[in-house]
Amino acid sequence: MSETAWDGVAGKQLLITGATAGIGLAAARALAAKGAHIALVGRDRGRADAAAAAIDAAAAATGSGSHTTVFLADLTSQADVRRLAADVLAGLGPVHVLVNNAGAVFSSRRTTTDGVEATWALNHLAPWLLTNLLLERLRESAPARVITTSSEAGARSHLPFGDVDAERSWGERRSQLRGFRRYGETKLANIAFTIELARRCEGTGVEAFCFHPGLVASNFNLNNGPLVKGAMALVRPFARSTDKGAETLVWLAESSEPSGQNGSYFADRKPRRFPPGALEADSPRRLWELSERQTGGGAAAPA
Repeated sequence: MSETAWDGVAGKQLLITGATAGIGLAAARALAAKGAHIALVGRDRGRADAAAAAIDAAAAATGSGSHTTVFLADLTSQADVRRLAADVLAGLGPVHVLVNNAGAVFSSRRTTTDGVEATWALNHLAPWLLTNLLLERLRESAPARVITTSSEAGARSHLPFGDVDAERSWGERRSQLRGFRRYGETKLANIAFTIELARRCEGTGVEAFCFHPGLVASNFNLNNGPLVKGAMALVRPFARSTDKGAETLVWLAESSEPSGQNGSYFADRKPRRFPPGALEADSPRRLWELSERQTGGGAAAPA
């Protein structure tokens, strides 16, 4: 198919997970001010409605004419991800940009209703499944983009093909350290997912990007007890604001500059080298096939 130039976000429909706080909310406000229509995904109705009001206020301040739609889902549940996709397909027309931004660190091993370790379920399988369920709509809406929030936490990681649910490895270290290590594995998975998604979407008008937002002063990782809260408070003065952390995300959604760099990994609006673990031993393809098995595949969402 012929390539169409990317012409900003004004009038385009964006779907953003993890947009009720942090860099997701900051990006949604900035993009709404530029005229993008925002559909946000949250778990809690009150927080989601408050975020939607803040996004609409940012749009009103610039007179952009943007409007915000709210979807609710627990992204650790594959049934909820499938329901979310069905609601999006029924409730929205074209989807020009999908932002997979939701994520978390957990200090102890827990499993979801699907029997999957929770960090892996939320940070990797949810974006993999949601993207695949919406992929045909994205192709129909092309030019379109899939943007996934990754992290330099994955730089020294390897994909856990031999222990995907961390049944053996969680007890190797104190749980909080293991939680960070597990988080790094999922952020590496975000990069490998982007590489393989880009390959599979070549020539369709859908481009895939991922990015590292930097150390951000947000509410991220404050769910893991007083010790972690204290540690986050110590690093907070050295962290960037949520608006600064969202800059690369906003740029990837709005600018024509990333066009032609399908499958790339960015930080501070510049391409970064892939961590070695993202490419070793055909990792992107193997991860895709593993994700298909864990989710039952990205077949069309039920009506």
